[in-house]
Amino acid sequence: MNTFLDPLLDPLFKGYPANAPALRRSQIGEQGWNVLANQLPLPLAVIHRDALTHNLSWMQRLVAEAGIALAPHGKTTMSPQLFQAQMAAGAWGITFANVQQLAIGVASGVRRAVVANQLVQTAELAALAALQRQTPDLRVAFLVDSVEQLARIEQADQSIAFEVLVELGLPGGRTGVRTDDGALALARRLHASPCVRLVGVEVYEGLWAKGEDTEDSVLVNGLMQRLHRFVAACDAEKLFDAGEIIVSAGGSAVFDLVARGLRSSPSSRPIQALLRSGCYVTHDDGAYHRYAQAVNRRLGCSDASGLRAALEVWTVVQSCPEPGLAILNAGKRDVSADWGLPVPTKIARAGERRAIAAPAGWVIDKLNDQHTYLRLNDAGVALQVGDRVALGISHPCTTFDKWRWMAVVDEDYRVVDAITTHF
Repeated sequence: MNTFLDPLLDPLFKGYPANAPALRRSQIGEQGWNVLANQLPLPLAVIHRDALTHNLSWMQRLVAEAGIALAPHGKTTMSPQLFQAQMAAGAWGITFANVQQLAIGVASGVRRAVVANQLVQTAELAALAALQRQTPDLRVAFLVDSVEQLARIEQADQSIAFEVLVELGLPGGRTGVRTDDGALALARRLHASPCVRLVGVEVYEGLWAKGEDTEDSVLVNGLMQRLHRFVAACDAEKLFDAGEIIVSAGGSAVFDLVARGLRSSPSSRPIQALLRSGCYVTHDDGAYHRYAQAVNRRLGCSDASGLRAALEVWTVVQSCPEPGLAILNAGKRDVSADWGLPVPTKIARAGERRAIAAPAGWVIDKLNDQHTYLRLNDAGVALQVGDRVALGISHPCTTFDKWRWMAVVDEDYRVVDAITTHF
């Protein structure tokens, strides 16, 4: 038994029934639990199985139709079970932000990966070298954006020639080489170093996406043209050190434009184009829902047939201290608050197993550590202590990192499976 993939869960895990015995993750779906039957303590994060399955296949179809591959960002979920589901659906590999995350991926069965970050510390470079020695079939490429970083790599573990990607960056942005001349000069230095193998190029457009077709198209087209020029220049000088050139981009906001732009890059070698979007796996009811409306419009599909919100956090009304205000028993420790507050999506009355849509007028306007302020705004529906409210979240990454496990549920909120996380 692989206890990493199938660990023991017990009442010390938030959301786990206090009177239930410790169980393997794979046993959770056999218990007959129902989220709305008062069998699990709230708050509880749940993933809808059908929406998850839909999202996995939907994104794979998109990249297949674009003629590229998917290397979704694992930092979104840090869940071994979801990594496996993404790879089973057809992902080329998984992207990570650091070597510790990569190690979780390798333990989950990942054998092709991108570390979409600059590795500079001696300890993390040594850890990567050890991981690759211990896992001979593991392929990993990470980002380089300066000769100073290369110097640190050359001073570190010399037993492995690391595969690297030049990162192209934008002025005022995060990491990445700011100029084309600087990027080409760095590529020459990387090619000349015995400590690394230059295998491709990476860009990141996510920080600048606005959800506006014209502005986003200009942004992505400019980045893709720059990426392709760089590939052509490096190829002309024979600077790439692999038979296949990796080109990679992709946050979770304008991935359709990126997928289209990654398709073609002039070179004498095969191109492996990788989209790195990660939030699609559960999507959300906030920031990415708004971006997805523009994506769906560009793709010519309805919102109903696009990505679906698969992640909810169920809460209980613990107080109605004044008219029009309900206090829910979840807060910043349970749901994302960094990129928009959660939204009330469903209610289930105390003692009932039926969930219905929450009124459109309800608004959450504040979170404390353990409390949510739900304003009813004269929507014509009142709440009582003990009623349950489901919260749709904005930005799934920072909800996943608040839970060590999540229940996977069917359309009737029966618990049919579970996933675990490792942050």
